[in-house]
Amino acid sequence: MPRPILPALLAALSLLAAPRPARAQAEHEPVLRTAAFLILQGDDTLVVERVRRTASTVVAHLATRAAPSLEMTFHLAADHTVPSTELLVRGVNAPPDAPPLQTGMLRIIGDSAFLDLRAGTMARTPRFATRAGALPLTNNDFVVAEQLARLALARNVRRLTWPVFATAGGQTLEATFERLGGDSARFTVATSVTTMTLDAAGNITSAALPIPGLRIVVLDGAAATAVSLGRTDYGAPAGAPYTAEEVVVRTPAGHPLTGTLTRPTGASGRIPAVVTITGSGAQDRDEYIGIAGGVRLFRQVADTLGRRGIAVLRLDDRGVGGSGGDVNGTSADFADDIRAAVAFLRARADIDPDRIALVGHSEGGMIAPMLARTDARLAGIVLMAGPAYTGRDIIDYQVRNGLRADTSLRGAALDSAVRATRAELDSTAGRSAWMRYFLAYDPLPTIRAVRQPVLLLQGATDQQIRAEEARILARELERAGNRRVQLTIVPDRNHLFLKDANGHPAGYAALQQNKVDAEVLGPLADWLARTLRVP
Repeated sequence: MPRPILPALLAALSLLAAPRPARAQAEHEPVLRTAAFLILQGDDTLVVERVRRTASTVVAHLATRAAPSLEMTFHLAADHTVPSTELLVRGVNAPPDAPPLQTGMLRIIGDSAFLDLRAGTMARTPRFATRAGALPLTNNDFVVAEQLARLALARNVRRLTWPVFATAGGQTLEATFERLGGDSARFTVATSVTTMTLDAAGNITSAALPIPGLRIVVLDGAAATAVSLGRTDYGAPAGAPYTAEEVVVRTPAGHPLTGTLTRPTGASGRIPAVVTITGSGAQDRDEYIGIAGGVRLFRQVADTLGRRGIAVLRLDDRGVGGSGGDVNGTSADFADDIRAAVAFLRARADIDPDRIALVGHSEGGMIAPMLARTDARLAGIVLMAGPAYTGRDIIDYQVRNGLRADTSLRGAALDSAVRATRAELDSTAGRSAWMRYFLAYDPLPTIRAVRQPVLLLQGATDQQIRAEEARILARELERAGNRRVQLTIVPDRNHLFLKDANGHPAGYAALQQNKVDAEVLGPLADWLARTLRVP
């Protein structure tokens, strides 16, 4: 669960209806602008949004590092609102003309947002309350800022506050456009602030984020058409004392898992190794999360352990990169993928088959004990923010905690919103094998059966998997007779193990740094070095 369950779920719901004929008609209109917006960290491109604008539509292709790509067709009204938006979702690293995995249509009608959903044979239309004229808001999309600028220009006002409907979360927020002088302006949604310059038509010509290390580049014309995100480099950094090998793990179910095996340079004989296990959602091998310039927890883990003489195998989840398999599998299915990864390492002549450990984050911290329970040869497991409660209890907490951020919801209104979200989750569970399994799974019977050494590593301010859950896991292990348990709760660390005094997911976008530091990685590396008997 590197991301909060509720927004991830509703984002999936909102990205599931056949495209409307209006789009084909718009393709014959004159193109008013072709542009691209790039978000970079140093020279590393994190996000590319390519935009094609006509009088009646804006077509945007949004590619984010190590995440499914999104194509949006915004159908424009004469008053510059967006009454409907087509959505097509393609797989991670899929070409722009690849068949979509999911399709959908978001319609804003009066004070309601309707999502005409289609995924395979499934078709349904959930409704969300919103406000009339709300603009669709998707993370890292610049079209909404341009539409709000056009609304302000049409009204000849310097400052305009307007409702936006967030597709990731299903909530209605307020966005503000404000002229700062000349051609400069500011666009604000919640804690996210973007400054920009505009031309006379309201097109963004440059933009900036108040986050150190991040910058925005705006391209026009042929340069915008040609730009692409490219593929992630999973290799070892220059000068690293380890090598990085691209590998493919074949599973008994028949699908491949692509990944990277880092191995200390100059190591002789059979060396110890770790397999990393990602959290919920389709994750790449680094467990890339696109906040604060991009967090790569497992890339940092591999780098740290590679410098301590430990090999690390990190894998793309099903449906990510070159990995195959059913992306709608359950946590138990994903555990079988990790069993295949362990078998892959044991079959190698350079890996010690009896010195292999697992490092699981969030849902990965739920999966690791499943393997330890059934594989006595595993040398140990590390649970980074692993859950102790059922998925039902976790989501109930996350829903209520997330909705509390909406100051308009108090008392009966908050209870009503929680009940509505639970009903939507139950409806989703009827169609999702993963959700059914997750809601019902109780981690405690499994953790009580683990006999290997266990490190419980937890952020003290985590508001997705709370620190109390790590304490419960430690208690249950010790009550079951496991005396090789270490509980380390790191102060001021959130669910991603970033320094964060609050730890609420709503504040992730405002974080100023993207590195997991030595206070987290040090105890992890020290414990694994002892457990795996590294000289």
